Amino acid sequence: MTKEQIKQIVSQLTLEEKAALSSGKNFWQSVDIERLGIPNIFFSDGPNGLRKQSIDAADNLGLNESRKSTCFPTSVTTASSWDINMCENIGRALGRE
Repeated sequence: MTKEQIKQIVSQLTLEEKAALSSGKNFWQSVDIERLGIPNIFFSDGPNGLRKQSIDAADNLGLNESRKSTCFPTSVTTASSWDINMCENIGRALGRE
């Protein structure tokens, strides 16, 4: 998608839709704007990997169980290594998970 196409879509969003995109549908997902073909996006967090909870068990403290995932070194640790290939490999592994 080009910058012009993105600008065109954004110009069609109402103020309410723009605000909804910044707050989300639930704890883990953005809203979808069907009339403009904008799907929701799933977000995740985790300082050293990928953390995902079931939507019905989501909590901001992380007290509820998360799905199993690999634990990676923190971003500051990998960045301090200056090993671009390693960082890329970690990024690919996170993407697969």
